[in-house]
Amino acid sequence: MKIGKLFNQLSKSQYIHYIDNHKKYTDFNTLGLYRSICENEKLTLAEKIEIRDYSNVFFGKTFTFFQLKDPQTYFELITLGKELTVADERQIWENIRSNQQKILADKRIKHRNFGEYSKHNCGYEDCNYNGLMIKQGSFLAEATMHFNSDKNEYAAKDKSERIKKQRKNKKQIIKDDLNDFM
Repeated sequence: MKIGKLFNQLSKSQYIHYIDNHKKYTDFNTLGLYRSICENEKLTLAEKIEIRDYSNVFFGKTFTFFQLKDPQTYFELITLGKELTVADERQIWENIRSNQQKILADKRIKHRNFGEYSKHNCGYEDCNYNGLMIKQGSFLAEATMHFNSDKNEYAAKDKSERIKKQRKNKKQIIKDDLNDFM
């Protein structure tokens, strides 16, 4: 069976029905479900929170994985109905970042090409690359998910070349000093 409706047009009772019977529907999409909770204008704040909590009973692991797959939706869902200060917001984002690292390590995932991170999104509306699927490790992909523990390969390579040049020039500098002395 197919749902045949957009999630963000459903009422609370319809949400609960579709969540209870999610295995019967071939077009059921958990990411679409969670995104629609934030977008649905028919629901009150209390209903949105109730539906989010009810969904987490069935899709708790998926919801946790949204920290990696779609952190903006995750952030919007966990902050539903909360008044946040700038410090609170920064702390939540820092927690999301650390949880992303834990999820990648626990699942032994070596790449970071997930959901929002698999598409170019530089923030400029008129960018030609917006929405373009990008190859992991490419220049366009480098502006996505970064952790403090990441090594900058380019900086290390530049440092290596600089030290190599200094070693080669060391003999020349000594030779020039000896010539000046004599």
